[in-house]
Amino acid sequence: MQTNLPASIFSFLKDLKENNNRDWFQLNKTRYQEQFETVAQFADELLLRMKQSDEIETPSGKKALFRIHKDVRFSKDKSPFKTNIGGFFTRATQYLRGGYYVHIEPGNCFLGGGFWAPSPEDLKHMRNQIAADPEPLRKILTSKKFISTFGKLEGEQLKNAPKGFDKDHPAIDLINYKQFLLIKRFTDAEAQSANYLNEVVTTFQAMRPFFDYMSEILTSDLNGEPLF
Repeated sequence: MQTNLPASIFSFLKDLKENNNRDWFQLNKTRYQEQFETVAQFADELLLRMKQSDEIETPSGKKALFRIHKDVRFSKDKSPFKTNIGGFFTRATQYLRGGYYVHIEPGNCFLGGGFWAPSPEDLKHMRNQIAADPEPLRKILTSKKFISTFGKLEGEQLKNAPKGFDKDHPAIDLINYKQFLLIKRFTDAEAQSANYLNEVVTTFQAMRPFFDYMSEILTSDLNGEPLF
């Protein structure tokens, strides 16, 4: 059972950052594959634990992990490899919205969840629902559990009210969000501790009230009637 992220993963990622080129990577490909397999085992254990309390669509830990190769076609930075390992677990069915993200990077380990790039239709629907009744979301965001775990809701926000909304609306601080993100950061030492898997599971479970709220408003109209 892989319950933590060994120091060897961080050592490899540090070396990759200092030698981000194809020749070095080819010489160290076996080393990368060993670290990738270790992370995949951790992700498998995490998936098993998460399935005990949520419906997850992602079939395996390995399938959750992103490729190390970067898409540099539209990037000014042409270094060919990511210097982190990330994985995303998708919730199952159209009725359960949101997903869980694990980010492994020396000096920048974090867990995330929420809505990074909601479609224009979903974003408009979220705003309309929040405008109609912001109190359920405020209750979640001001709960002791939410604050102690995540601190606050994060994500990009508009500087001015979106089209169709009054800038003086009492919930304009929530309506202005373009992204709805929950993030908890960890030190490298915490990610390497034997209890890290439990910490990840506990953090992801703390996202559930927010996900349940978003799932409800995204699958119902303003009268609470199911959309499908």
